[in-house]
Amino acid sequence: MFPVVNNISSDSSSPRPDIFFLAALSLHLLIKSPSTTRRCRLFLQNTNPVTSASMAFGGSKPLRFPSPQSLSDWLKPRLPSDSLSAWGLAPGTKNLHNLWLELSQGETSLNDSYPPTRTVQVATIRILSPTSPFEILIESHQELSDGSVRQRRRPLSEKMKPGEGIEEAVRRAVREELGFLVPDSAESVRIVPGSYWERVEERVSLSYPGLPARYVLHSVDAWVDGLPEGEFSTEEGGEYEDSEDVRVAEKAVFVKKHYWKWMRVDDSAV
Repeated sequence: MFPVVNNISSDSSSPRPDIFFLAALSLHLLIKSPSTTRRCRLFLQNTNPVTSASMAFGGSKPLRFPSPQSLSDWLKPRLPSDSLSAWGLAPGTKNLHNLWLELSQGETSLNDSYPPTRTVQVATIRILSPTSPFEILIESHQELSDGSVRQRRRPLSEKMKPGEGIEEAVRRAVREELGFLVPDSAESVRIVPGSYWERVEERVSLSYPGLPARYVLHSVDAWVDGLPEGEFSTEEGGEYEDSEDVRVAEKAVFVKKHYWKWMRVDDSAV
């Protein structure tokens, strides 16, 4: 089921940016990478985005917890005393049920350490404007199910699932958050050849304060047909399919609405 998209004027005949400009743009974005970047690889040619980013979540068996309460009991002695109490209460944060659901769905892993580190594989899609080669689509903020607002100011991003390649993750992210992927049409979303690159960022999680996080970012540039000009919003198409995990984590906080706008590359936090 696709999300509802507001204020859309479709134009599938929009021109595609020049490939030589895109190569220069990718190099420019590489140079502007955040200082927190630990590792970066830029593939300029002969890159297969499906095989280059095939996921492996580590050789050790992932930690699993039968319930959110068991996860809470495991975390309490491993985190600062005030960390868990802030989850889901501070604006823009998620709660313990969200983390349990991420672990159950295989989107997040935790290592058994003091404190533990949350590792997430993330697909980041820099969607290029069909009318201006200097602009990309940015998610400015999100409206959450608890009524709070979370600031984003970043390209479309989606947690990857175990075994999922970057091309599959890109199409799923567009389908769930933008809804412009036409079924059975590979031309609706087109990854720019040679644009894939990877970097690792380590920082304290914004969603779960006090929990260190390691983000493995798999980035591509892409063209997506049918995107409107200016600012627009989309309703969340569902982060998770209905399942027993979702019912157990009924208190989890979810994204209800996404807010998007086009921004120049120099003005965006990429």
